Amino acid sequence: MHAKNDEYFDILFNQKEQVAFMYKWFALKRVLKGIFTYIIIIFIMSVLFNTVNEQTMRASIEDQVRAESMRLKNMQPSAIQRFQQQRRDELIHLYRLDRPLLERILFRTWNTVTFNFGKSTIIKSSRGERDVITIIGEAIPRSLILFTLAAAIEIAVGIILGLKKAQKPGGTLDRTTSLLTMIVYGMPTFWLAMILIMFFVYQLKIFPSAGMHSVPPPQGIMYFIDLLWHMTLPLLTLLLIGFWGISFVVRNIVLSILQEDYIMAARARGIPENRVLFGHTLRTAAPPLITISVLSLLASISGAIIFEGIFSWPGLGNLYWIAVQQNDIPVLMGDLAVTVGLYQLGLIMLDLTYGFMDPRIKVGGKA
Repeated sequence: MHAKNDEYFDILFNQKEQVAFMYKWFALKRVLKGIFTYIIIIFIMSVLFNTVNEQTMRASIEDQVRAESMRLKNMQPSAIQRFQQQRRDELIHLYRLDRPLLERILFRTWNTVTFNFGKSTIIKSSRGERDVITIIGEAIPRSLILFTLAAAIEIAVGIILGLKKAQKPGGTLDRTTSLLTMIVYGMPTFWLAMILIMFFVYQLKIFPSAGMHSVPPPQGIMYFIDLLWHMTLPLLTLLLIGFWGISFVVRNIVLSILQEDYIMAARARGIPENRVLFGHTLRTAAPPLITISVLSLLASISGAIIFEGIFSWPGLGNLYWIAVQQNDIPVLMGDLAVTVGLYQLGLIMLDLTYGFMDPRIKVGGKA
């Protein structure tokens, strides 16, 4: 009897080791695939922006040579021309503009992948710095504090509302919220933003129309209160539109699960409805709900160009638009690289979580 038990535990231990090895192999392949995909995307972006980027760099070189030559005094015009040509050649060689096209693109791709974005051509940080990584580092928290906070609230409200809708399909709550979903979810965000600005800013005069802080910004605790005051209206706009679609999707997912036999059996055993809903049902619906949540959070990181423009919110979306308008390619490439990188990282984490939750994914879909 003891021999059979020992043999059983040995088989179980070996199976666990095999599952752990398969998960590690799956995780390694997924990470390498994500890195490769990211490099390919950055390479394509480098090809698309190559011409404009090099034109901007050559113009910047000419400005630098002109500024340096103006500081030269008591020199013959011919000597100044020789200095300008020598300095121009040095800078062109420094930025590899004299190298073959493919080498230039690959060099720029490598710099972008390693987050060596260089310096901006026009845009500056709040402290007057021109390092692209510093400029982007200031914009990321501003997008996170508004859009990611809104996405987190939308997910929580959407899941709770979706569960309640699925609990009594066809009821008053379900019919009312479904009608509101069709009305509100189709509204353009920028249109609703302008309506709310007209009402709360110009009619009621409760909130400021734009910006992240008052000018000049207050000090101490009032700084954060002023931030919340400026953030309330854009956050309210995002919430009024955001959670309806999530609740509708959650309702349809949960509704099909509630028809399963084990849910019926749990109800027949007298288990409280909230425990059935938030325990058994929510656990089964976890994979698609995790997907919805993670994708919503990832989409929130990059901000929104039009929305940030309306509220003058200095996030990644507004930075992207300013970089396009001012033809600041280093900032544009840095903005896109950081956004794509964060999105790829989120997708990798999502797949690794799926692989951890579902053993079939570890072995390529085999049971």
